[in-house]
Amino acid sequence: MTDPRAASEAVLQVQDLTVDFDVRGRVVNILAGVSFELQRGQTLGIIGESGCGKSMTALALLRMVPSPPGRISGGRVLLEGEDLLQASKKRISSIRGKDVAMIFQEPMTSLNPVYTVGNQIVETIRRHRQVSRRDALEQGIDLLRTVQIPAPERRIHEYPHQLSGGMRQRVMIAMSLACDPKVLIADEPTTALDVTVQAQIFDLLKEIQATKGTSIILITHDFGAVREMADRVLVMYAGHKIEEGSLEEIRTDAQHPYTRGLLRSMPQIRTRPDQVRQPLPEIPGSVPDLINRQEGCPFGPRCSHAAPVCMEMPGSIGLGPGRTVKCWLAHPDKTAAENV
Repeated sequence: MTDPRAASEAVLQVQDLTVDFDVRGRVVNILAGVSFELQRGQTLGIIGESGCGKSMTALALLRMVPSPPGRISGGRVLLEGEDLLQASKKRISSIRGKDVAMIFQEPMTSLNPVYTVGNQIVETIRRHRQVSRRDALEQGIDLLRTVQIPAPERRIHEYPHQLSGGMRQRVMIAMSLACDPKVLIADEPTTALDVTVQAQIFDLLKEIQATKGTSIILITHDFGAVREMADRVLVMYAGHKIEEGSLEEIRTDAQHPYTRGLLRSMPQIRTRPDQVRQPLPEIPGSVPDLINRQEGCPFGPRCSHAAPVCMEMPGSIGLGPGRTVKCWLAHPDKTAAENV
């Protein structure tokens, strides 16, 4: 994990990012004005349940929202001051994979099964760099060696189905690092991998970040992964950014009831043989249906603190530098949040 004090320059600024989908003749809001900054060399963890908008945020950053039915209807995405949402198709195509790269959630569906992993890495390199195929292949072997794949000279000529899940994920990481991106988006990079391989992947990402100064956005539903990797944490729910802060602030002083619920649901390791294992508390209910979104706070129906005022959506409340929450419980004017 990097030292947040060492990251003093914002490489990525996201301002009021909004995504809508046309569903059954209706406009459905999927992302509701999401804003955040990513500093150089920093890791931002985006966490929340499935369907909260984490992966859609990542796709929107790269203008990969499926259209139709989706569209980016508002906001700005500034990469070192350049608004990616205003860039031409040719320009955004040159940025994808070069300046901003993405490790997709499931490598078996992201890698083309009819091409060797070497062909796919070479294609990525030659798309953005003027090098011969032979040189690109040598760079690909070096990349596989960097991500600690054994016998890279042999593996580069193999097909995805010939590799284990952990190796396929490492190939995806190698492809994403082929052009030394400024920002690396890791969307559930350890899904379906066993805990040993997960730890190896996280160690690899941290080593790459320390060596190259890469900024990382880690998308996950696992707070353990966030605690392992992140400097800052952004909590999402039903398309909203509901809380943001440093890892320590979120871990020790979570303000939103949903964030507290996520923290309580983490398994605890027994420190004494006589310690009784307690059942994990759960957050009742499920993520709301965005097509039939209700008025007010989307977490209201599941919240034990819900009150009449929660029928109105609170604004983002600043609690300090880089520290925000969307909840009436944190409202400085208690009279405005009576009965909470």
